[in-house]
Amino acid sequence: MQKSDAPLIFDTSEGQQLRINTINTFLKNKFNCKVVKLSIDGGFTCPNRDGTKGTGGCLFCSSTGSGDMADGSGDIIADLNNQIKLLSAKWPEARYIAYFQSHTNTYAPVDVLRSKFYKALEHPDVIGIAIATRPDCITDEIADLLAEINRNTFMWVELGLQTIHPATMDEMNLCYTADDYDNAADTLISRGIPVVTHLILGLPGESQTMMLESVKHVCRKKIFGMKLHMFNLVKGSAMEKLYSDYVPFTSIDEYVDLVISAIEIIPPEITLHRISGDAPRSTLIAPEWSYKKRTILNGIHRTMRERNTWQGKKLLP
Repeated sequence: MQKSDAPLIFDTSEGQQLRINTINTFLKNKFNCKVVKLSIDGGFTCPNRDGTKGTGGCLFCSSTGSGDMADGSGDIIADLNNQIKLLSAKWPEARYIAYFQSHTNTYAPVDVLRSKFYKALEHPDVIGIAIATRPDCITDEIADLLAEINRNTFMWVELGLQTIHPATMDEMNLCYTADDYDNAADTLISRGIPVVTHLILGLPGESQTMMLESVKHVCRKKIFGMKLHMFNLVKGSAMEKLYSDYVPFTSIDEYVDLVISAIEIIPPEITLHRISGDAPRSTLIAPEWSYKKRTILNGIHRTMRERNTWQGKKLLP
């Protein structure tokens, strides 16, 4: 049995002593090589933009559907090749996951989804697929398609929950509910499809207690992974107009402390795909330091060592 004072170490390669279960470690162990996600814009829109559920999108979403790093020429293979060309010098032996990131990537007829997803998997260097979507855009028919793909390749589906609190959901114009998330997650998990859940830390009006309640809610399901996004106020979002002076965190230390409190209550088997923000510096408004990804991550890892804590520590008996 794990001793309460003995740290749980997930990765000791390359001199590391990682106290969190990162997706990079998981993929490295599974495929025995560096695995990189390639962000793809599949040409989808969103029911919160086209009027089906709402207009304007979620308030925090950028004009690209939070796919600022994604390629979207319409030629999926060409977009994959362009990104691989840029990355091959750094990681010549890498393999890749095609990541459908922009907007809502299950918001289309099943035959369209099938064509786009399988096209990405035709690339010889692509060993899997990741699909980001809204929790209100998973029908049984779509879930069946995803289950079929999951039987044939490595994959996961990302559900953008962001928060479980109705007042915040209304304020951010999400146009879905926590029940929608629960139903979508249950539908996917029942078919054996790995689920990765997105939460945003620092949404207006939310206390630390509220944010940790969202983390606890997600952890009650047998999900594969979680993304903890630092809220970023970005140019081109509705938030820029409505909350132009909003600053979610006053310092890196404040954010680090919150993230560690979240990590301590996340079960060790859940892979962590993100624990910081990642807005391009050219569009970032606040926090003005959130582009310092390496500084933030180093601060999290260093502070966890200093506190002798690790992922799931607060779950120990």
